[in-house]
Amino acid sequence: QVQVEESGGGSVQAGESLRLSCTGSALAFDDSAMGWFRQSAGKLREGVACVSGMTGKTYYVDSVKDRFTISRDEAKATLFLQMDSLRPEDTAIYHCAAPLPTCEGDWASRYFGLWGQGTQVTVSS
Repeated sequence: QVQVEESGGGSVQAGESLRLSCTGSALAFDDSAMGWFRQSAGKLREGVACVSGMTGKTYYVDSVKDRFTISRDEAKATLFLQMDSLRPEDTAIYHCAAPLPTCEGDWASRYFGLWGQGTQVTVSS
């Protein structure tokens, strides 16, 4: 049973912004890490951003640093990904995942839970 639902994707021009949201019962664990992943055509899914449940510290893949911001609203059990200065290479299906065991090290490879449908982000030049 899928426990997350992503929304907020769309088609934009390079340089524009989108804000993704993720809701669901899997986000109801206040002390757990949560993250965003993406998968583009012909590529493996990669971890994009992670937020620690205990410290609130955030982690980003190098390609999105200073452009993307992950945040969470614990009261609403919602996870966000603010994406600014979008580039064509950001085009992908974006998924959220929770709970994650950690945001440390190779955190993206340590999630073995369920995936939602994701939300498509398309950036044209």
